[in-house]
Amino acid sequence: MAFFVYIMASRRNGTLYVGMTDDLSGRVAVHRGGDMPGFVRKYGVTRLVWFEAHPTRESAFLRERRIKKWNRDWKLALIERDNPDWNDLFEAQIEVGVAAFQP
Repeated sequence: MAFFVYIMASRRNGTLYVGMTDDLSGRVAVHRGGDMPGFVRKYGVTRLVWFEAHPTRESAFLRERRIKKWNRDWKLALIERDNPDWNDLFEAQIEVGVAAFQP
């Protein structure tokens, strides 16, 4: 089983949300469905712009906590390094028919 740290965005250079889950496709669906009250619904963070897999819940949790403490510029640099066009990675996975989010 893989655990994921992810960043969702409202748009390019928009509002960012950092999270962790063991079901990335399910979590993205929740973000997109507006089923998460509070921050996610208020700011419309529905685009998956970055993620990485971890072998344990503990390593994913530590990475999520570290990234949440980063300043905004560091988070933007992380996204830009791996996804310079800010593509919605969830949509990209669906379009190419790749098994969702395999580590």
